[in-house]
Amino acid sequence: MTATGRPPSIPFSALPDHLQLPDVLIPLEWRRSSRARRLSIRLSRSSDSVIITLPATTPAEAGLKLLRTHTGWVEKQLQRRPAPVRLVDGGYVPLDGQPHRIRHVPQSRGGAWLAGEELHVSGDATFLARRVGDFLHELGKERLRIRLMQQVTRTDLRPTHIAVRDTTSRWGSCSATGRIMLSWRLVMAPLAVQDYVILHELCHLRHHNHGTAFWKEVERVCPGYRTAEEWLSQHGSALMRAG
Repeated sequence: MTATGRPPSIPFSALPDHLQLPDVLIPLEWRRSSRARRLSIRLSRSSDSVIITLPATTPAEAGLKLLRTHTGWVEKQLQRRPAPVRLVDGGYVPLDGQPHRIRHVPQSRGGAWLAGEELHVSGDATFLARRVGDFLHELGKERLRIRLMQQVTRTDLRPTHIAVRDTTSRWGSCSATGRIMLSWRLVMAPLAVQDYVILHELCHLRHHNHGTAFWKEVERVCPGYRTAEEWLSQHGSALMRAG
């Protein structure tokens, strides 16, 4: 006990790194944020870990209490989330929302390439997932840049720079200087969803926030954006966890 009669505070470093559920052990990620106004708990987009974020001055005990009171919620969310896209021989990977079967052709050369509705991959099976991932990354750079420029022409909203990267925390971003970044994983989503994310970021060139004026602009240039957001809510984690 401390001098006040209260138990000593738990050091942040002593918080548990796993949550034991009935059938599985779930990794935990504890974060402090000077910008967070309240405690929050969510599933990671890129893995099956749980992220608990605490404001800078919130004691670690509060985060632990939040986790304990939301264990049932965590379990339900994990059960509801879709299985990740598996980059394995015989598996299916979506491109523009359309499934393409991954076919290992070890006797061939050329890395990975599209053949109709199949994605062929040569070489040793050990490197299949990496080759598929590299191929999708490059395909995303090519297709998403073209898609973005089409929307730039249509809306006359012009970024200062375009980048397509391997990110798993967000689908896109727009900096204060007008630099737009997209995740290559977006190439797996349906075209309407790709367009929504692109237009969402382009609208930030006029409104660098998520206020009323911003969403009015989004609705003007992308009337079906709510349907696209719902698709990402239901299926996005499967693409973010592809591997």
